[in-house]
Amino acid sequence: MAASASSSSALSRLSNIQNHLNPIDSLAKNLVKISPEVSEALSHGRAVVALESTIISHGMPYPQNFETAKEVEAIVRNNGAVPATIAILEGLPCVGLSTEELERLAKLGSKAQKTARRDIAHVVATRGNGATTVSATMFFASMVGIPVFVTGGIGGVHRHGEHTMDISSDLTELGRTPVAVVSAGIKSILDIPRTLEYLETHGVCVAAYKTNEFPAFFTETSGSKVPCRVDSPEDCARLIDVNMKLKLGSGIVIGVPIPREHAASGRVIESAIQSALSEAREKDITGNAETPFLLARVNELTGGLSLASNIALVKNNALIGAKISVALTQLRQQESN
Repeated sequence: MAASASSSSALSRLSNIQNHLNPIDSLAKNLVKISPEVSEALSHGRAVVALESTIISHGMPYPQNFETAKEVEAIVRNNGAVPATIAILEGLPCVGLSTEELERLAKLGSKAQKTARRDIAHVVATRGNGATTVSATMFFASMVGIPVFVTGGIGGVHRHGEHTMDISSDLTELGRTPVAVVSAGIKSILDIPRTLEYLETHGVCVAAYKTNEFPAFFTETSGSKVPCRVDSPEDCARLIDVNMKLKLGSGIVIGVPIPREHAASGRVIESAIQSALSEAREKDITGNAETPFLLARVNELTGGLSLASNIALVKNNALIGAKISVALTQLRQQESN
């Protein structure tokens, strides 16, 4: 009887050790649903690109959000990678959505909770619907082994953040989660220089694609220089590969400037941003309600110009991100041969 109990205890300890060493083996079966397409790609070492879902639910109205989501996924596929849109549906974190699930999320719109890392446990526990922000998407991407993630722009330090302490959880996530985030930089509604300082403090490598200056989302330049320049998907792949091999534990920001043909409208949008910022202060709109308000107001003030630019830059990021993911896969295959 004692021998049996001892054997059972040993098996239990062994199981716990295995679960610790391979957390996704135990977690994925019970808490995370990985789509068949994404699961197959990951198991065969093929290129996968993570995509967030807040842009679908909170970025634009239905059906434009649904069409844009499908188009972005198509760009990723057409450039050799598998898209893995991440969201929480009825309390189940999903990595890779079917067309039906994408449309369901698009129809939910802002009824889906905007979900950052801090909100994950609550949304899952209450079986809610969550649209993942950069921080939550990074968390799940890293959990299942996706090293490249494409988004529109990352969050940052809000203006006057030194007084309000309003700092996006995207930044702290970048400091502790080894995922490369391909974005058009930081919106100028935020404090770009302080955001870059904060990222430096957290040991995050910030690179700019084919430029020496960090992009400012709607415009190609921000006036802030970057410490790292990458000029090709292969450069990005080598950077990501070394970051992973050295186990630095932090993410990488790859800033891709908005396509030049859409940057011309940047000055008009920048003027609208200043007006929207003033309105937000007057109405005391702060916290996670601020960015959706500012983006919606800027879109109104520019007659839809900012939304068109937003969609264009997301598609461009998807193109570059897919090429980076493919280059990383090829690099790893070469090293294993």
